[in-house]
Amino acid sequence: MAVKGTRPTLEEVAARAGVGRGTVSRVINGSPRVSRQAREAVLLAIDELGYVPNRAARTLVTRRTDTVALVVAESDQRLFGEPYFAGIIRGISAALGDTGLQLLLALARSPAEYARLEDYLTAQHVDGVLLTSLHAEDPLPGKLEANGVPTVLGGRPPGLSPVSYVDVDNRSGARQAVDHLVERGRRRIATIAGPQDMGVGIDRLAGYRDALAGAGLPELVVYGDFGEASAIAATEELLASEPAIDAIFAADDPMALGAIRVLRRSGRAVPGDVAVIGFDDSAAAPLADPPLTSVHQSPEEMGREMARLLVSRIRGETLADPVVILQPHLVLREST
Repeated sequence: MAVKGTRPTLEEVAARAGVGRGTVSRVINGSPRVSRQAREAVLLAIDELGYVPNRAARTLVTRRTDTVALVVAESDQRLFGEPYFAGIIRGISAALGDTGLQLLLALARSPAEYARLEDYLTAQHVDGVLLTSLHAEDPLPGKLEANGVPTVLGGRPPGLSPVSYVDVDNRSGARQAVDHLVERGRRRIATIAGPQDMGVGIDRLAGYRDALAGAGLPELVVYGDFGEASAIAATEELLASEPAIDAIFAADDPMALGAIRVLRRSGRAVPGDVAVIGFDDSAAAPLADPPLTSVHQSPEEMGREMARLLVSRIRGETLADPVVILQPHLVLREST
């Protein structure tokens, strides 16, 4: 029996279970080469002694850390202020629930933090990496894959062809939104586009342009950063240059809500004077005044699919399709 106040050892577990040290090690590491009787005896001894395996030693044997990292290349304000990221994390956590893998959240808010992450995210620290909200031609996914760390992206950044990623058909979703505005008789349709160094920003602007080209209508484009404050400034700019607009498609819900605030402040009724559509169908959309028409996507489903792909890659399984594209749909409310 372990001395009170000391940590039980592998040898003490073996003695209590009446088996060899190697048998205890195989049970802890999940080896199938152990009889049911021996496994039960070892598990009972572990429970009685309160034995906790030495993770560092186990990693040396199995070459596994049982940890995956989620890297978010955004500020604290965006990560904790926008429901999209909470949904992604919930979905990932749910999918990892019965895998034995722990989730590590890593923020990359500056070039210095990003450089430190590159040094940390090795096979000695994590079994795999999930990356979301990447900008431009980010080198990190390629570096991780080259170093033998399985990686799955949430969204495909421009200029990259990652091994595996999950995305929403953002172009189709934006096209659905603008087609709806055209069908409602709107003819001066503006967009508050997202950042053009992100695939999601590029694709949603492309969908807007597809719909307007099909209807023979002019483009009216201003830009935001997916945050409400940026949309307030963009909408003020839009009204100053194009006071006759009769609809706005915003590339996400926070920007749509920012646009509504400016429109109401300027004396324009929504949707009487200007219809507004967002993208996300976030929890805030039905609570807005008026309730916001929005393109529905599921961050939780995206998170689940990202985790599913990563777990399969960690286990060395062959993926029938390493790329998953989720389909969005328009949810109609009173803002249009």
